[in-house]
Amino acid sequence: MDTQQETPRIVVGVDGSPSSQAALGWAVRYAGLVGGKVEAVTAWEVPGEASWSAPAVDATFDEEEAERLLVEEVRTVLGDQGASLVHERLVHGHPVEVLVDAAKGADMLVVGSRGRGGFRRALLGSVSQQVALHASCPVTIVRPDAADR
Repeated sequence: MDTQQETPRIVVGVDGSPSSQAALGWAVRYAGLVGGKVEAVTAWEVPGEASWSAPAVDATFDEEEAERLLVEEVRTVLGDQGASLVHERLVHGHPVEVLVDAAKGADMLVVGSRGRGGFRRALLGSVSQQVALHASCPVTIVRPDAADR
């Protein structure tokens, strides 16, 4: 019988918001406690791509620049030593679908909570709410500290 366990995989959604920065820090601290590895995932999609309202064209989007900004954000939040513990991924698609897919087989999915407020949230639902409903692993929703708001 093989008693060697696989390293826990923690997926964290990163979008540049204070909530996602808090989630990234939380995910790295948690991974340190459980001996896990962290995968920071950023989703991108072109406005109008998922609807019939406009052609899916965004001449200003630069994927290489977006990848550089993701790596830079991870370093800014965690410092060089903390960032070395994180694998960054930029993925094309809707954030909910990207995060739910990335979390398949993961031990935990961590996302920030950006509370949109009443009516708009009721109509659209937040990414954190949707991943909590659809992810196949436990989900932790992290709020930024009051001082960060």
